[in-house]
Amino acid sequence: MNNNNRIRLTWISFFSYALTGALVIVTGMVMGNIAEYFNLPVSSMSNTFTFLNAGILISIFLNAWLMEIIPLKRQLVFGFLLMVLAVVGLMVGKTLTLFSICMFILGIVSGITMSIGTFLITHMYSGRQRGSRLLFTDSFFSMAGMIFPIVAATLLARHIGWYWVYACIGVLYLAIFVLALCSEFPVLGNKGNADGETVAKEKWGIGVLFLSIAALCYILGQLGFIQWVPEYATKSLGMNISQAGKLVSDFWTSYMLGMWVFSFVLRFFDLQRIVTVLAALATGAMYMFVSSDEPQLLGYYIMALGFVSSAIYTTLITLGSLQTKVSSPKLVNFILTCGTIGTMLTFVVTGPIVAKGGAHAALTTANGLYLAVFVMCLLLGFVTKHRSHGHVTH
Repeated sequence: MNNNNRIRLTWISFFSYALTGALVIVTGMVMGNIAEYFNLPVSSMSNTFTFLNAGILISIFLNAWLMEIIPLKRQLVFGFLLMVLAVVGLMVGKTLTLFSICMFILGIVSGITMSIGTFLITHMYSGRQRGSRLLFTDSFFSMAGMIFPIVAATLLARHIGWYWVYACIGVLYLAIFVLALCSEFPVLGNKGNADGETVAKEKWGIGVLFLSIAALCYILGQLGFIQWVPEYATKSLGMNISQAGKLVSDFWTSYMLGMWVFSFVLRFFDLQRIVTVLAALATGAMYMFVSSDEPQLLGYYIMALGFVSSAIYTTLITLGSLQTKVSSPKLVNFILTCGTIGTMLTFVVTGPIVAKGGAHAALTTANGLYLAVFVMCLLLGFVTKHRSHGHVTH
């Protein structure tokens, strides 16, 4: 693979994560306007966005097999057509049913693209470089989460239709489409072998189980925590909504900074050891936040949490890809699917907990989930295969 082609494929991976980040994070900005558009209460409207998450989950799960059947370029070209169809549907649709279908299509497109982007990074880079590249790729998720809410706010403030927000997000897929047309993609499955022989299938091992549980607990814990921080800060600590919003902003800013720092730092450490240390530090930082009754210290605790936890998820995925000698798209997608299940379960798990014990109980539960991540990473040290496969070099 020549260097220019590798760069194009890498940028496809960057934009794939930005696309998913934009679609997921912009929801809170446009939900009120969409609810008003359909003349529905916001609480009812929020349930409709489950179709977006469901589409992402289903497509990531299925694409572990589809990538070996349907060429990657063909998937991305077809995804562009679906993206155009969904955005047009949002613009001309007047019913909630059509809106839900379009959200589901956007989820499908997003999940397929992100799974391809993840596989491209794990396929093109090896060892610790793979971890740092994947972490930098994941930073585009947060970057889009910072940029597109500003875009949405600007459009909505000028009374421009909310559906134009999704048209702007579609520009990201336009970039993916153009890059895909100019690129050569790796061929998966038996077609990818020059001699036509079937590649011997490797056993994943119990380490993949530990990594999958850790990925699910991490995402569920992270989202369960950050979703209820404003409620906890305003109702339990008497902070105003601006102060509570600043806490969330501090978390994501620190998270983004951490991604950039660790994309360089990870190259110099064994991935299993450093992710165990980071999980322990994140658990401790979250415990300090949850147990503190001094509002002036919460900003420091949540920034520390964002920084040390920023590298955990992508390192888990990287370690998963290193459990076999040859990177397996099914294995990578399996761990991604487990993380996405954590997203789906966020309100299913934390909703009843908040109803019974308040927002503080949800934060405590999230802290317990982070502790579970630490335990899984610790256990992984006894069974991981990434060292025996020679993946610890640069």
